[in-house]
Amino acid sequence: MDVNNNNNNIISENGNSLQLQQQPHSSLIFLGTGCSSAVPNAMCLIKPSDPPCTVCFQSLSTPPERNPNYRCNTSLLIDYCPSAEEHKYILIDVGKTFREQVLRWFTFHKIPQVDSIILTHEHADAVLGLDDIRAVQPFSPINEIEPTPIFLNQHAMESLKVKFPYLVQKKLKAGQEVRRVAQLEWKIIENDSKSPFVASGLEITPFPVMHGEDYVCLGFLFGKNSKVAYISDISRFIEDTELCISKREGHQLDLLILDTLYKNNSHNTHFCFPQTLEAIKRLEPKRAYLIGMTHEFDHHKDNEFLQDWSKREGIPVQLAHDGLRIPIHLFDSI
Repeated sequence: MDVNNNNNNIISENGNSLQLQQQPHSSLIFLGTGCSSAVPNAMCLIKPSDPPCTVCFQSLSTPPERNPNYRCNTSLLIDYCPSAEEHKYILIDVGKTFREQVLRWFTFHKIPQVDSIILTHEHADAVLGLDDIRAVQPFSPINEIEPTPIFLNQHAMESLKVKFPYLVQKKLKAGQEVRRVAQLEWKIIENDSKSPFVASGLEITPFPVMHGEDYVCLGFLFGKNSKVAYISDISRFIEDTELCISKREGHQLDLLILDTLYKNNSHNTHFCFPQTLEAIKRLEPKRAYLIGMTHEFDHHKDNEFLQDWSKREGIPVQLAHDGLRIPIHLFDSI
């Protein structure tokens, strides 16, 4: 279900317009819900199987904006409203498909800028769109603009110094020409749920999760009235992290957004469908959306399965899709 930014109507997946009563000012926009290689999988199109992959071949005949199986790299935009007239746009991750997401969903939802950026980690599907941040910043040929704050841990910072030295350097070297590049203000955050930070007025708590046994990735918790946890890349919960977002410990989430890579089998660096559903049963959020899916998932068919699962377990769960916008009360004062 989408909420059109122009009015107080909900635009549902079947295209019907329904009046939304007392629409909260804040909302979450899923800019991308797919895996690192995105969906459709290019190999399915250039070297098709027999029979061909239904999910991927659908992309050739159905426009992406009408195809919930068309998935860019995982990314979430928080449209945070500290007052009725003010919007702050906080972007979580800037992957390889960021420019496409801007063209498709910033225009559709009328998003005018990015006020802050938060990175879960420094893998390609989370950072390789950073060069395109300049496209959503005011134009200045000599870079005389206010930099966008970007929050990341020290490990990611060290990696990005190598990947994007021209985005990190403070001063030009002698004789070096000025070139227009994204202007970013780098802010280091801790891999610690006891060290929250503030991005564009919204308090956010980082928490570590394992993304493979050799790598720590960050999830994020935010919202006072409605508590939201976003976990895009996880293979295992660290015990302290699970305790801080678990109903049994008195920390029930209003919304959990959680990684699920493959529908069957398992993976060494990601949750797959069975592990994701088991985690949801343990944590007991009030509702959950799944992200990070490969072409194994068919949005409509697998949401039918999840509808039955949700009734049985008492926790509403569904696959998210690119462009999905959900209203949410982050604070009582609005």
